[in-house]
Amino acid sequence: MSDARATGQRAERQAARWLSERGLRALDHNYHCRAGELDLIMLDGDTLVFVEVRYRRSARFGDAAESVTPAKQRKLLSAARHYLQYHDEHAARALRFDVIAMTGERMEWIKNAFGA
Repeated sequence: MSDARATGQRAERQAARWLSERGLRALDHNYHCRAGELDLIMLDGDTLVFVEVRYRRSARFGDAAESVTPAKQRKLLSAARHYLQYHDEHAARALRFDVIAMTGERMEWIKNAFGA
């Protein structure tokens, strides 16, 4: 496994723990399909939350939140549609896309980061 992939997995685990401490319940992680990957899939009450975790060691080339570009958002939306096709038990739930942006030691939780 590459160092970058290992770092990403550590960031995802840290984000999942942090969100769980704030009341969200983990359903799935690293959901892969042809459309892309969903880092974390969680429940916040009755709301299904797709969480994109971004990590940057420093803000030298921009902070982590800035790396969730419109193209990345489209991929996440496509992957979420795929997930819902195969998990119809969540079809009636409200949906939300959150971003956990980690830049250095700073963690930012951006709820409802972009629309579905």
